[in-house]
Amino acid sequence: MNNFGQFYVIGTPIGNLKDITIRALDILNSVDFILCEDTRQTGILLKHYQISKETHSLNARNEKYKLKYFISRLMMGENAALVSDAGTPLISDPGVFLVAEAHKNGIQVNSIPGPSSVTAALSISGFPSDSFSFFGFLPQKKGRQKILAEISDYDHTIVLFESSHRIEKLLKELSGLIPERYVMVAREITKKFEESLRGNPAQILSQLTAQKTKGEFVVLITGKKYKQSIDQ
Repeated sequence: MNNFGQFYVIGTPIGNLKDITIRALDILNSVDFILCEDTRQTGILLKHYQISKETHSLNARNEKYKLKYFISRLMMGENAALVSDAGTPLISDPGVFLVAEAHKNGIQVNSIPGPSSVTAALSISGFPSDSFSFFGFLPQKKGRQKILAEISDYDHTIVLFESSHRIEKLLKELSGLIPERYVMVAREITKKFEESLRGNPAQILSQLTAQKTKGEFVVLITGKKYKQSIDQ
């Protein structure tokens, strides 16, 4: 049996700072260092709960070259936690290379489950959730139309992320491909101005204003059999 440290992947709030488990707070208090997507963003959470720990940034730009350093510390017996800016790490967030390398080196990786905007949006959508596909952020240009065409042919619910800069573009694209399909867009989940809009793409587009297109959106699209299965 080795004497390696423990590596924890911790779900943190997606908005409301109260949405964190007691176990997550215990682990954040106990580890030797915390890996954050953005140390400033995580610093808000740590300060709120009066947790003072060594923090390091781990993002898409630096993950591969910082990987060996963090693995070496874990192999020396230190314990570490990985968090994202919001929600459950590795869901369209950095960390996959580090977690894979930890497994490769025999380091125990532990899940400390918590919020996820994917499941939060599914739970309030009223759309079938027994089967769904998650696409994260669609490509901005290359391959985007091909993926959208594939999505339009799926029988089950689709979940994806979109930025405030492209949400209107996406809804216009969906209006052209699947104008009658039910869609829901959710923003600011768990926050003061939480809002979800539900309808066909054109209806949702008409409800959006410049004030409502800040932040990131979770977009849910029903499968092509949705209306048929509900109407029967």
